[in-house]
Amino acid sequence: MPRKIDAASGLSLWFQRLGAAGLLAGQTFLHILNGKIHRRNTLEQMSIVGPESLTIALITAAFVGMVFTIQVAREFIFFGAGSFVGGVLSLALTRELAPVLTAVVVAGRVGSAFAAEIGTMRVTEQIDALYILKTDPIDYLVIPRVIACSLMLPLLTIISLVTGLLGGLLISDSLYGVSYSLFLQSAQNFLQTWDLISSMLKSLIFGILIAIIGCSWGLTTTGGAKGVGQSTTTAVVTSLLAIFVANFFLSWLMFQGTGNVEIG
Repeated sequence: MPRKIDAASGLSLWFQRLGAAGLLAGQTFLHILNGKIHRRNTLEQMSIVGPESLTIALITAAFVGMVFTIQVAREFIFFGAGSFVGGVLSLALTRELAPVLTAVVVAGRVGSAFAAEIGTMRVTEQIDALYILKTDPIDYLVIPRVIACSLMLPLLTIISLVTGLLGGLLISDSLYGVSYSLFLQSAQNFLQTWDLISSMLKSLIFGILIAIIGCSWGLTTTGGAKGVGQSTTTAVVTSLLAIFVANFFLSWLMFQGTGNVEIG
């Protein structure tokens, strides 16, 4: 019986925090529209989200591109369609893999840091001190993180996309004999401008979700050090869930209907 009660209370708290995150998102955008942007904090957070996340994003993208190519190339070559390898990889990376996997990396690394840092500030009453100093935590803490994630995640996605394509290009040529020129020509034939735009839009939305959830879970932390740990864990899990759910609906909206790839 106690476990059922704990589970029910935990689920109730999760929904309460989800509602708080929605409210925080609305307040954040209103403050941004009013020009309440702390520039120094924003630049600092951009450095944390972007350059400091670059290495793990590059490694992830490179190996995902290589593994995807291994799985796709062998089957395509078996059916005599080796010329499609570059195009299929470029579409998969641009539309889905690069934005989603980059967001997952950032959620695990940066989203958890947001929740832990702000959660620690909450339980040590530093948030209350900001109010005493007549400083709004949304302006000082939340907006810089939202702007940093929304700007840097698309840039990380572009770099991850290029890295994944290079990894796939290397594997295609070295293991399956698909030449560089054939691979790149296939990618050029398959990719369209809308694919790149949709990838950037996805990354922008994922970045906002990661920042809002991480900050909201941090601001609603209670219970000392244990509460900070729980907030950090649930913030990451919720961010990942939000990324996957949002990705489904965004893909459904962006890529309805039949394909329009130029094969010739």
